[in-house]
Amino acid sequence: MDTVTAPQPTRTPTVPEAQTMNSAHHFDLATTTLREVNSALHGDISGEVVVDNPAGAHSVAAGVNAPVKITVNGHVGYYAAGMNQQAEITIDGNAGTGVAENMMSGTVVVKGNASQSAGATAHGGLLVIEGDAAARCGISMKGVDIVVGGSVGHNSAFMAQAGRMVIRGDAGAGLGDSIYETRLYVRGDVASLGADCIVKPMRAEHLDELAGLLKAAGYKDDDPADYTRYGSARQLYHFHSDNTSAY
Repeated sequence: MDTVTAPQPTRTPTVPEAQTMNSAHHFDLATTTLREVNSALHGDISGEVVVDNPAGAHSVAAGVNAPVKITVNGHVGYYAAGMNQQAEITIDGNAGTGVAENMMSGTVVVKGNASQSAGATAHGGLLVIEGDAAARCGISMKGVDIVVGGSVGHNSAFMAQAGRMVIRGDAGAGLGDSIYETRLYVRGDVASLGADCIVKPMRAEHLDELAGLLKAAGYKDDDPADYTRYGSARQLYHFHSDNTSAY
């Protein structure tokens, strides 16, 4: 009779498998699989984590739900830091499509540029892009704060529902198309506004709000008075804006 061998359970990597240097956990994607790294980040982990040699891998540090500090040394592909909760994630390079998409809380900082749809559908937290962001930055954002150090591409803040976006540079065509209640602050030029997006007055509360966002993102020396506020004319949707939280 043949001997039947039971299948072995999938090995779940543990944090001690990472090299520990100067009290930080180090993972090297040149020698460790992305699945192992992300599984460790989803486990019992705390303190600081360093991920080296991402080499454009997709979904690096996605789905983290812990108050951990993660530094990714290099460029990443699609959906890096997606669905982040609590973590403070720094990407020391450029990011591909959908960085920090659907983020719920925490902080994601991109030291370089970000491709399209940065911060898409994100509900909370702070996304800082120190370089430029491509098309559709903040598409359908639902409460996240986004600060872009450079410029953004076309149709940024498309159908943006809640949250704040700060653009220190210029904005491409169709900014805020079909926007709901997101507040937009732009220091540079806007190629064109999308449907139902208009210039709005900058009152004291907005200047204070903007100053806080700039400080949180590391741009405290910016003068909020140099920015223009944009938002919804409220002509495209059919509910009362005072009841937004009830929907």
